[in-house]
Amino acid sequence: MGIRRRTVLAGAGASAAALAVSQPAAAAPSPPGDVVGKISVGYQGWFACPGDGAPIGGWWHWSRDRFQPPSPSNTTIVSWPDMREYTRGYTTAYPNLGNGQPAQLFSSYDDQTVDTHFKWMQQYGCDTAALQRFNPVSGEGPTRDAMAQKVRLAAERYGRKFYIMYDVTSWTNMQSEIKTDWTSKMSAYVSSPSYARQNGKPVVCIWGFGFNDPGRPFAPAPCLDVVNWFKAQGCYVIGGVPTYWRQGINDSRAGFSGVYHAFNMISPWMVGRTGDLAGLDSFYNNVNVPDKADCDANGIDYQPCVMPGDLSSGHRRHGDFYWRHLYNMIRLGSAGLYVSMFDEYNEGNQIAKTSETQATTPAGAGIRALDEDGTACSSDYYLRITADGGRMLKGQLALTPTRPTQPVVGTPPPTGGGSGLRSRANNLWVQASDAGNGPLVARGAALGSWEQFDIVQLSGGNVALRARINGRYVCAENAGAAPLVANRTAVGGWETFRLIRNANGTVSLQATVNSRYVCADNAGAAPLIANRTAIGPWEQFDLVTP
Repeated sequence: MGIRRRTVLAGAGASAAALAVSQPAAAAPSPPGDVVGKISVGYQGWFACPGDGAPIGGWWHWSRDRFQPPSPSNTTIVSWPDMREYTRGYTTAYPNLGNGQPAQLFSSYDDQTVDTHFKWMQQYGCDTAALQRFNPVSGEGPTRDAMAQKVRLAAERYGRKFYIMYDVTSWTNMQSEIKTDWTSKMSAYVSSPSYARQNGKPVVCIWGFGFNDPGRPFAPAPCLDVVNWFKAQGCYVIGGVPTYWRQGINDSRAGFSGVYHAFNMISPWMVGRTGDLAGLDSFYNNVNVPDKADCDANGIDYQPCVMPGDLSSGHRRHGDFYWRHLYNMIRLGSAGLYVSMFDEYNEGNQIAKTSETQATTPAGAGIRALDEDGTACSSDYYLRITADGGRMLKGQLALTPTRPTQPVVGTPPPTGGGSGLRSRANNLWVQASDAGNGPLVARGAALGSWEQFDIVQLSGGNVALRARINGRYVCAENAGAAPLVANRTAVGGWETFRLIRNANGTVSLQATVNSRYVCADNAGAAPLIANRTAIGPWEQFDLVTP
């Protein structure tokens, strides 16, 4: 297993100055391309599970001992992914989720996983993926080689760009082997229409030169040789450098100024440096502003790292931390932004879809969900913030320190218990089966988390039903031709119903999309569907609020 990035020296600048709305500073030395003027996201793609076919085998990057399933005592992660959109999951040794379902994780080696991630990148405005590549001569090399091909295909399919980001951590023979790896393997990907180019040149990033820690012991001379070699190959070279690269202190070794200034773009590391808004403002004034001035003076593009915050440490503040970081770096006039990271569930700074509540998190494992500070957040919330940040970077959204992205699309679910619908067809409770992933079925023996709904009042006397288990609205799928399912984040015509109160005290639901009544079909044995023209016993329900 490769050494996990990147716990290095923390620190903060001096006190923060007052936050003010300002216009972006001077433009980058380079014109817009695939990294300048764009949102780039770090993509680890390093999770594997037994049975997925990955050459490395085992629970790679999920477990400390990859030959044993991950559990609270054998884990490398601090956040839990939202698994609803993956077609394949791998059962762990974690306790069941709060909703009773088995605790499963994904494998990055599954093609569908990479496909899903790049689909999200397309949907939420992530322009370019920086594919992490650790020492390919090590045992993880064959798996990394395969991941590069998977990423290429997914990027081409979804119209995203990607580039190779070498991480030199613990790569003893880096100086010679990185050149061989590029010429013999990775340079072939430059032929892809999705390979990122800047100033007409293929992009390569080298992360780790100059860091003052034992995992990156390289002297300046071999590092400068590598940078210049890649430039001689016709590449545009990004440097993933220490936070204090310019000063040559704290996390940066002295004597590396010539190496840093040889890069075409500089991207200083920020993860772990601060966890509050004042710290972000302090870095803006005391580190980022002079950093960019140095880059401008030397004709170097500046691509700061922006981060959503460590969820496990309570840094996120339901999106305010991430937005402040985006705002600060955009008003600075940064050439582009590097989001750390897309899928980093190990360090808790992922933007990919994440468990919303303890209902979809292993019970009692102490893993924070997105609602950890009491604010309900949709699983895609940090992707949505990224999309809005990208629009602000590109001038499509006015520069603003006020976060425009709401934690939940629509009205967030209230606290307290929800209502239940007991079918008169079989006297069982309607449930959002499979924690909301399956259709509504009248089969619950008790009023549990899967059987609770919020009755949301709409205009015109109509209502919507929101499942408590996942915070999604019930939809009369396919304009009422398919069973009801709780899978929508907003209310539209298919999610709107009339609540009819019958003379015998029951209620019925009429879908406005087709004016048909909701039926517990086949005496409740089949999923609910809005297909009846009249109200009979199968169309009647007891509405119960605990």
